[in-house]
Amino acid sequence: MNSQNWIGGEWGTPNGGSHPVYNPSQMTEVVGTVFHSSTSDVRQVDQAARTALKAWTATSLPVRGEYLYTMARVLEEHATEVATLSSREMGKPISEMAGEVIRGVKLLRYYAGEGVRTNGSVIPHSQDHVLQYSTRIPLGVVALITPWNFPVAIPVWKIAPALICGNTVIWKPSEMAALTATLLTSLFAQAGLPAGVLNLLVGEGANVGKLLVSTAAVDGISFTGSTKTGMAIAAVAAERNVKYQVEMGGKNAAVVLDDADLSLSVPAILSGAFRSAGQKCTATSRLIVQADILDPFIAALREGMQEISMGDARDSATYLGPVASAAQYAKVQRYAEMAQTEEMVSQDINVTVDPAQGYFVAPHVIMGVDVESPLVQEEIFGPIATILPAADLDDAIALCNQTVYGLSASVFTRDISRGFRFLEEADAGMVRINQETAGVEYQAPFGGMKHSSSHSREQGTSALEFYSQTKTCAVYFGS
Repeated sequence: MNSQNWIGGEWGTPNGGSHPVYNPSQMTEVVGTVFHSSTSDVRQVDQAARTALKAWTATSLPVRGEYLYTMARVLEEHATEVATLSSREMGKPISEMAGEVIRGVKLLRYYAGEGVRTNGSVIPHSQDHVLQYSTRIPLGVVALITPWNFPVAIPVWKIAPALICGNTVIWKPSEMAALTATLLTSLFAQAGLPAGVLNLLVGEGANVGKLLVSTAAVDGISFTGSTKTGMAIAAVAAERNVKYQVEMGGKNAAVVLDDADLSLSVPAILSGAFRSAGQKCTATSRLIVQADILDPFIAALREGMQEISMGDARDSATYLGPVASAAQYAKVQRYAEMAQTEEMVSQDINVTVDPAQGYFVAPHVIMGVDVESPLVQEEIFGPIATILPAADLDDAIALCNQTVYGLSASVFTRDISRGFRFLEEADAGMVRINQETAGVEYQAPFGGMKHSSSHSREQGTSALEFYSQTKTCAVYFGS
């Protein structure tokens, strides 16, 4: 399969260069070719989205909702096809990828339902015979820049609320997920969306992504990716007075207190740390364990890791697949080499594949690391976790908050009062008791604090706040 642009309702192959895509599980397999856009493609997509805006904004909310219901139906019908391609393109285990596609279906249906829900409120007025009310109106043209690690769910949780709010969309996926993006767009096109309402622009972030943010006449920008890129986008958008939303990195902690149920906490921690090879912004990377139970926790962790299977992403039995690309492999390996100099707690897992045939990185759990170490402070985006002992709850919360990030955090305890205290004091946008740090339900707000986010939220009804603006109306109807 090859990538294409979808601009103004027409397919086209851009001519700004290309690169082959290799299966991360089997590097000799070519999955397809990604063709990159050029400056002229950015101008064309900008015009197409702007041209379609007036008619789409005028389309009633219930009708917009019906388009999203159709998109959900088509995606569900092709769920296996999408999951298979995505797993081959970026290496997420097929069992996880299948679940992600169904999440995309549910997101589309959730936002389709907004087509018949309340879209404003009546507000009292100090003058008699005046009807005052508020209503939500679209931002206009929005640019959506999405990452490779959730090639279906993250694009859908941006596209769906953007469309239901009446915006037209320019979608710039990661070039590492461009084949999946092309397939998704071809499926969404079957829903009959008017030309120019949804546009796909494939290309490198440093090139077309930068142009999209800095020169295109967009009214909103939503980005998910690295903190460095997100902060740069925020600065440019603020200077242009373009509404922006950036979701960035995480260094998420799971706190295990001395009364924790290890049969519950260890599987949740392993899932949070090693599913998707740790390539989630909400992945567990710091294990903060009360010192009194450090030894039994490590014993339970070692036992749990023996049940982990690392293998080909296309195998439904695989727990931990490869990292997504050669560049990602090189990055994670640098941290893995750093980890080798520390005290290794466990690396004992089942391996069902020749690691040399793909971008496989064995999971690492290490301890004895200084709290200021890059292994503790930097987002690795790979299957590497550190254990930090804590004296008590106060010390555990302090360690949890000792990071520039604030996306997700969990505490494992049987004491509900200590659990609620953690929820109150942990500096993270998503906090949990006795659950893993990774993931959040699609109907709930998603986002972080500190350097993890621009302080807005995605998903749930919170997404509608970003993709719309409020207009206050007043009508005097007296004689």
